[in-house]
Amino acid sequence: MRKSHPVRRVVLATAATVSGVVLILSLKPSTDPASAQAGGTVPQQTAAGQESAQGGAEATGGTVTGDAIQTQYGAVQVRLTAANGKITKAEAVQAPKGGQSDQITANAVPKLNQATITAQSAEIDAVSGATYTSDGYKKSLQSAIDKANAAATAPASPAPSQSSEQGADQGSGSAEAAAKTVTGDVAQTQYGPVQVRITVSGGKITKAEAVQQPTGGQSDQISGNAVPKLNQEAVAAGSADIDAVSGATYTSTGYKESLQSALDQAGG
Repeated sequence: MRKSHPVRRVVLATAATVSGVVLILSLKPSTDPASAQAGGTVPQQTAAGQESAQGGAEATGGTVTGDAIQTQYGAVQVRLTAANGKITKAEAVQAPKGGQSDQITANAVPKLNQATITAQSAEIDAVSGATYTSDGYKKSLQSAIDKANAAATAPASPAPSQSSEQGADQGSGSAEAAAKTVTGDVAQTQYGPVQVRITVSGGKITKAEAVQQPTGGQSDQISGNAVPKLNQEAVAAGSADIDAVSGATYTSTGYKESLQSALDQAGG
């Protein structure tokens, strides 16, 4: 019995060694650094970086709506989308319609839109057979470009390293430069279109006005009474959450809709 003990010890030791080797081999692949790279960690980070870069490019863009230009056959109004200092999209949010105007508009507006993107300015040719529409389009387009340029140059006004007095003057100048004017979308009502333009400074509405409102007959009196009140309420409330003026329900509703779209464009 004493001679069998060494043999058993050798057998047990050998079995333990084999088991340890097998265990080590079975664990090695999961801790191999190459497998972590093969698992896709780096590509995922790269994709995230690409998405971030794309988001940054999109954030540099903006939409600006030009003034509504009245023509002999109806209003024309142009909206631009710009990115990285270039016009990427042009569209007419208002154009003459009804009767033959429908056909003329359908033919002219797409050509004017394309010409705008090509020219990157309001220096575009009129479409044959659509002189009035083309002229109104170009004027509204120019006003949109002017607004976009004003918004782009406003942040560049502050200058570095001023004395205390100069710094105070610069501070007031910067506040004025930060003000921007935005025109809301046209809201169609039963008695005519309503469109609101606001001036925003320091995150507050400092001025509100209706660039379009129902006119003609009794509408002149209603608009003359309601619009000044709505303008005042918009400035006081700083939002589109204002009360309708008694006797001017349709005008008030259209005003609030256009005011809200202007606030959306202004970022408020």
